[in-house]
Amino acid sequence: MASLKEMRNRIGSVKSTQKITKALQMVAAAKLRRSTEAAQNARPYAERMAAVIANLAQGVSGDGAPRLLVGTGKDTKQLLIVATSDRGLAGGFNSSIVRMAREKISTLLAEGKDVRIITVGRKARDQLKRAYGDRFVASFEAGANPTLAVAQEVSQKVIELFDAGEADVVTLAFSRFRSVVQQTPTLSQLIPAQVTGSAPLDLKGAAYEYEPDGEAILETLLPRNLTVQVLSAMLENQAGFFAAQMTAMDNATRNAGDMIAALTLTYNRSRQAQITKELIEIISGAEAI
Repeated sequence: MASLKEMRNRIGSVKSTQKITKALQMVAAAKLRRSTEAAQNARPYAERMAAVIANLAQGVSGDGAPRLLVGTGKDTKQLLIVATSDRGLAGGFNSSIVRMAREKISTLLAEGKDVRIITVGRKARDQLKRAYGDRFVASFEAGANPTLAVAQEVSQKVIELFDAGEADVVTLAFSRFRSVVQQTPTLSQLIPAQVTGSAPLDLKGAAYEYEPDGEAILETLLPRNLTVQVLSAMLENQAGFFAAQMTAMDNATRNAGDMIAALTLTYNRSRQAQITKELIEIISGAEAI
């Protein structure tokens, strides 16, 4: 059985840990509001751009269609972008994204596809490096705050690989923020651009003539849409990360409190037993005299 001093030290250690988890919880809660607002503000822009692309895609077909819209016509070379956070202490937030990515990679490899990986966030890089490090083509850090510059670097690398013929299909893995208690790992196909799930703009019967033509507009709009989708995913990840971290640190703080209560009870019982033992020894000694 541990001595009273050892138990006091252990109680002090758990209290120090509780202070850290409480501080992290408060920081995550403060940052969650701003991150949630940023993710929600980005959604209308991304959805509107997808609707514009869907509207233009209806009148584009054949050899004149942009390659980012229709792809290469093959699916042999698969490029997977795995986006997580740079930091941990957020429960299973990062692990759930990586687990989904691993399942996707395993499925593609079983089908005989050539898989290449781009990671955004240190956790994705660290967790996938051991098993699939030889398939990495680039790694980026998410940073403390998602920025357009990082999203542009990622999208530019994707376009370079696509133009070089090293990617036929590009898929993005991230976590979509639903609520404080729910973050959903999501796979989103970027190339060929998915327009079937996007509702075209309601023109209310009007006929629009585009200058330049729809193909030229799409050639300019699709690379920008790629950047917007990557940035939106990073913002969703950040909101989900702080929500998961706040929940995880709240649970850790509660568990530390329960441990402190249990250790304190055991300490008091041991201390009382030692005092009782010393009193018995004193009384026995006095009676012997």
